Amino acid sequence: MIRENVQRVREQMAEAARAAGRDPAEIRLCAATKMNDAEAVRQAVEAGVDCCGENRVQELVQKLPQGAYDGVPLHFIGHLQTNKVRQVVGVVDVIESVDRLELLDCIQKEAAKKGLVQDIFLEVNIGGEASKSGFTVEEAREVAAKMGRYPALRLRGLMAIPPISEKPGDNRRYFAEMRNLFVDISGKTYDNVSMDCLSMGMSDDFPDAIAEGSTMVRVGTAIFGPRNYAK
Repeated sequence: MIRENVQRVREQMAEAARAAGRDPAEIRLCAATKMNDAEAVRQAVEAGVDCCGENRVQELVQKLPQGAYDGVPLHFIGHLQTNKVRQVVGVVDVIESVDRLELLDCIQKEAAKKGLVQDIFLEVNIGGEASKSGFTVEEAREVAAKMGRYPALRLRGLMAIPPISEKPGDNRRYFAEMRNLFVDISGKTYDNVSMDCLSMGMSDDFPDAIAEGSTMVRVGTAIFGPRNYAK
């Protein structure tokens, strides 16, 4: 089932890319693995996803020794508390959800202590929602310009979760705004900034995200099926 689902998502990604005049090979598929056990995650990896994205530190720590993510890069895509930074820095390839300066400082400190360079994305609250964390568009520009202050970090991209859409296409304006921001920052020369990824689009809206320039979609439900929150 997971293999067939990955194949179906890949076909939808390719269709959306071609409709936008893009090469399907430009877009990576990140399996959002929250609430799925190590065996399910391994099946997704075997089915050919490009990377795995974990939302919760507790799950990451549990599944890692079970070899859940073996063979593909591992991203952290959930809200990260500062007291759990040490469990993530140097363990994941990318922390996508850097959403505030306090967290940025904390990751820098931990990466420096471990003697490594941690790749990160800035999470942008593109819909300006009070219920969501993330930098504003202007704050993201300012942080990118000041990345020289963070020698143990490398800014590789941007990530966004737009507002829940009422109908198909509602989110395209947010995705377009993210694309403009990505192009703007990528076009400048800043220390410790090497932008190559725009992570946006999930199970219900990834074709629209691809149409507007996403280079990575984070798909959970369409790969693993609905999550059982009653567990």
